[in-house]
Amino acid sequence: MKILISGASGLVGTELRKQIEARGDVALSLVRRKPRNENEIEFYPDKGFIQAGVIDQVDAVVNLAGAPTGKVPWGKKYKNELVSSRINTTKTLVDAINASKTPPKVLVSGSAEGIYGDRGNELLDEDSGKGEGFLSDLAFEWEEEAKKAKVRVVLIRTTLVMSPTGGALGRLIPLIKAFIGGPFGSGKQWQAWISLVDEARAILHLIDNEKTSGPYNLAAPQKATITDIMNAVAKAFKRPSWLRVPGWAMRLLLGEAATELLLGSKKMTADKLLATGFEFNHPDLESAANYVAGKSS
Repeated sequence: MKILISGASGLVGTELRKQIEARGDVALSLVRRKPRNENEIEFYPDKGFIQAGVIDQVDAVVNLAGAPTGKVPWGKKYKNELVSSRINTTKTLVDAINASKTPPKVLVSGSAEGIYGDRGNELLDEDSGKGEGFLSDLAFEWEEEAKKAKVRVVLIRTTLVMSPTGGALGRLIPLIKAFIGGPFGSGKQWQAWISLVDEARAILHLIDNEKTSGPYNLAAPQKATITDIMNAVAKAFKRPSWLRVPGWAMRLLLGEAATELLLGSKKMTADKLLATGFEFNHPDLESAANYVAGKSS
């Protein structure tokens, strides 16, 4: 199987490529420069350009590209980049798929938990509907663009990806090790999460399962608050988790991004993904935190 990936050099894309190659398949990476090897494909989404003939030769496309939301605070220019980096990439891929004489069987396209907005204690499944806010509007528009592809479309609503090295949690690990890590705001807000390993495994599972389509929450089954997550990770590193960062300070420093990324509450269910037969390597916080701390794989 050949799988074409946008965002292949990012946190999830790198792990996905590793898992694709480990099972004997071929991962092709879209790059915004001249290719350096046969597994790199020239791609300029701002110009609507993708290397000719590539889409005709792949079995699946995974669309993970997008400027990082964690680059804060957001200015008007950067918010425009957050939108264009997702929509232009998706549109270019969808147009190429729809123009192909032998299109791939499936498009797995990125989305995010932000589509739900801040929902308090509400249990959120894939039918819960769009919320309010910039990230909700962005994720909705991103999904709508992907749904124009005339093949099976799977929309992956990604949550906090727990990794030893990168992502939002990866940036907090040095603080935890330095005894200054802790929850944000009240700490009572719900935060869905998934390990990096399970994120990539879930994407491959959805590619392989031809009965899957539409949105899927990529979230582990155990529900957790920000406090639960920070306590579990701190415990895995044998550190305390005592320093709480007040919400007002985060809003002052980070503006709109603080509310949408860190202080909002999203209690997401994994039931739809579990119903497809997917089994998590890290279904609970303890196993995921040990993975983050390098105590398990």
